[in-house]
Amino acid sequence: MPMVSRKFGTAAKTTSVEQGIGGAAPGAPAPYVAIASFVFDSVPAFQAAFDPHAQEIMTDIRKYTSIEPVVQISEIKG
Repeated sequence: MPMVSRKFGTAAKTTSVEQGIGGAAPGAPAPYVAIASFVFDSVPAFQAAFDPHAQEIMTDIRKYTSIEPVVQISEIKG
């Protein structure tokens, strides 16, 4: 997260990390080990921040997990 945050700079308005601790049923595993969220003003703002560093970011993830990352672009609804 620190490296990615540095790469995104001020383009990322907020960042957060969630660690999965369980699923819907008691004792069930979480569907995701972790979720990292970055908020940008727009999809083009994300692309401008991510695209120049995409290879380095995706390679760095492999240092910490063998789980294939999933990228989702969402819109926050108030």
